[in-house]
Amino acid sequence: MRAVSRSAVCRYLAGAAVVALLAGCEGPFDYDLRGNVGGFSTADAALAATTSRPAPDDRGVITYPNYQVAVARSGDRVTDVANRVGLPVAELARFNGLQADDTLREGEVLALPRTVGASSNVDIATLAGSAIDAAPDTGGVRTTTLEPAQPAPAAAPAPSGPEPIRHKVKRGETAYTISRLYQVPVESLAEWNGLGSDFMVREGQFLLIPIVDQAAPTRSAAPAATAAVTQPGQGSPTPTPPSATQPLPDEQVKPLAEADEAPDVTAEAPTNSGSSALALPVSGRIIRPYDKGKNEGIDIAAAPGTAVTAADGGTVAAVTADADQVPIIVVRHPNDLLTVYANVEEITVKKGDRVRRGQKIAALRDGDNAYVHFEVRQGFESVDPEPYLK
Repeated sequence: MRAVSRSAVCRYLAGAAVVALLAGCEGPFDYDLRGNVGGFSTADAALAATTSRPAPDDRGVITYPNYQVAVARSGDRVTDVANRVGLPVAELARFNGLQADDTLREGEVLALPRTVGASSNVDIATLAGSAIDAAPDTGGVRTTTLEPAQPAPAAAPAPSGPEPIRHKVKRGETAYTISRLYQVPVESLAEWNGLGSDFMVREGQFLLIPIVDQAAPTRSAAPAATAAVTQPGQGSPTPTPPSATQPLPDEQVKPLAEADEAPDVTAEAPTNSGSSALALPVSGRIIRPYDKGKNEGIDIAAAPGTAVTAADGGTVAAVTADADQVPIIVVRHPNDLLTVYANVEEITVKKGDRVRRGQKIAALRDGDNAYVHFEVRQGFESVDPEPYLK
């Protein structure tokens, strides 16, 4: 199984993590937060409340819609985890950048390279008993009562709520930079992934990013305006139409031969300089509409290599990638508006660049994934992009 599915769900989740970093930041965003640009404080990341990691099943496996992980027990080696989940030891070790005999910390998370099904135990006592009963009686067969088989481990229910991002550690990254990248406390990152007291991570390690326990914002309803009530026959009088007092003028129609040349009524192709608040980033068809909580943007398909353009003028706030190394671009516009462009390649801009409406910033990928996942966010909250495009 791939480290992270290239489905649209993963794209918008990755985009949401990037936007969470940028919301509320007035100046250029320092991704590693080493420069403290514009007086930016990381206190919010340390104070953010996160949910608890879901409980694994009896094998230590946590199953999400697009991937699975295994949680190590006390004294486990990579070999022990591989045998418990039914995967080749070398495959599991290689996928996590480990050796087969490496000892794991209790609670440490290993990413599974492919899906493992629910485990099952064969009732040996029943099978053996049936075989012996069916065999001919030769007088020399002695049977021994076997212990009944233990019930199969019960699979834990699939976790509810959003699927956490699975981050692959790159060279030079630390638990602190990763926690700041995703705006989560480093302690929560350590608890979710079984890190040691030194918060040490290794290159190639997969980390689950804790889910921030953030209640949906409440919006106060504006008081309804009280309309003035008038009795029938009162109020402003209806004006008399001109046609009721004066006849219409005679229409002067020129003969066909003397008529002016017919105007050109051919409709112009739509351009990015229209009156809409935002322009379509790609000239194509919408293959997946906005669905709050399921698809935080729209997916627009077109031919591979089609230019992806900025929906409006602004500043490139971030250029990053998900764990599958598929780029994500975030552009900041006036009035705390952000646009997100995911599932793209051939990026032509970098963080801090000023872009204009309709300027090419990337291109659609080759193959069956030739679509852009486009989000519009007002601060942290995603909104339906389509009203902005009309």
